[in-house]
Amino acid sequence: MREQDQEKIKYILDLLNELEYGSLVITVHDGQITQVDSTTKMRFTINKKRELKNSLKYG
Repeated sequence: MREQDQEKIKYILDLLNELEYGSLVITVHDGQITQVDSTTKMRFTINKKRELKNSLKYG
């Protein structure tokens, strides 16, 4: 395997290891990886009871 291919694979694996929520899109042109897009999503939990209580208190 060529060194450049190994660098691409390492880059993709590093992104996958860091990704908790999101997506990784690998674009291939003529059998070669030409682009990698990574989207990370951050999820926050919401305490519905606290949110309702605060809206009634200050609303």
